[in-house]
Amino acid sequence: MASGLRSKLLAVILKRRRFFSSFTLRSDSPALGSSSNGAREALSRLRFERNPDRITQICRSVDLKPDSHIDRISYSKAVCKLKDANDTEGIRSFIRESMGRLGCISERAASHFIILYGKGGLVSDAVKLFEEMPEMGIERNILTLNSLLFSCVLARDYRELKRIFMEFPRKYGLEPNLDTYNIALKGFCVSGSANIAHSILAEMERKGIRPTRATFAAAIAGFYQEEKMTDVGKMRSLMISYGIEQGITIYNVRIQCLCKLGRTAEAKALLDGILSRKMKPNTTTYSHLIHGFCKQGDLDMAKSLYREMIAKELNPDFDCYFTMAYYLCKGGDFEAAFVICKTCMDNTGKVPNISTMTTLVRGLIRIGKVEEARDITKQVKGKFSRNADCWKRIEDELPSEV
Repeated sequence: MASGLRSKLLAVILKRRRFFSSFTLRSDSPALGSSSNGAREALSRLRFERNPDRITQICRSVDLKPDSHIDRISYSKAVCKLKDANDTEGIRSFIRESMGRLGCISERAASHFIILYGKGGLVSDAVKLFEEMPEMGIERNILTLNSLLFSCVLARDYRELKRIFMEFPRKYGLEPNLDTYNIALKGFCVSGSANIAHSILAEMERKGIRPTRATFAAAIAGFYQEEKMTDVGKMRSLMISYGIEQGITIYNVRIQCLCKLGRTAEAKALLDGILSRKMKPNTTTYSHLIHGFCKQGDLDMAKSLYREMIAKELNPDFDCYFTMAYYLCKGGDFEAAFVICKTCMDNTGKVPNISTMTTLVRGLIRIGKVEEARDITKQVKGKFSRNADCWKRIEDELPSEV
């Protein structure tokens, strides 16, 4: 019985499939093993790899399994890399081959591959896999439908998202749950159709499905994006009627949205309101504000918020450090950017991109901070071998030591 299912599965997967010699592991490609260490090494190699053939070879050298978290990250990274290379057929073949290598696919694995298709921009393939699941001995359920909806969101195929959301529950006898509505709502709001939030929330109420803070966060973000402030107010009032407190999560959504609209003064006023209510802002709160003020060119306020965040013993993430370093260099404040980059390297083990670091080193040289330029060049060059040639050229620009 199991053998028959396996044969049927392989027949479905390999249907209309093309095999490419590039997917054969070359003899000079080292095997990474099947352990989590092998998967981590594969991730490390995938990070900077751009050649589609080598991307798939790296993955084939590891026995990836969708039930492993680190392996799922590797799958995702590979698909994103192939998409960046515009290798659509490569994505399709990679996913089909990955499924074929498993032999027998679980419901959870099918959901993962449906999402991978969406990440690769292949929604039609995701739909096809969903529809063929019974032929593979897998029952379609609300989990796999939610994965299909999420696949549409990842691919930004909002027309297909709407079709699937409207038709598939009835077509396949599946009852939408909270995740179904949250995924669909987020997609509609991101696509500029926030008004549908009212009808979705009404349907949820009719079905006795209680919305959560995440539901309202998606709707509020959508209405902010469309600058429909009256609807933002309605969503906040509806939250109260459900007994859901605004909390720092909703405040962060509002702050981020206002910053994206260039309304940083209003966003800062929300922070002041948080503090006056004795609530505790978090790293995300300050990161959104810092990015907003940096983008507007108000570096003094951004630096003030950064100092305030540190004083509250909140640890900036890499994106916050990168934002500060980039905009400080752009604004010519190389000394402050130097401190930020050093702190970033010490706390995260990462450095901003080569372009920002090049600007920083050359800026430090220009203002006479040669020792600082030499210090950070030496630290980066010693820690990161990638772009070694570029760092050698930058190092050659440094004045000779006396």
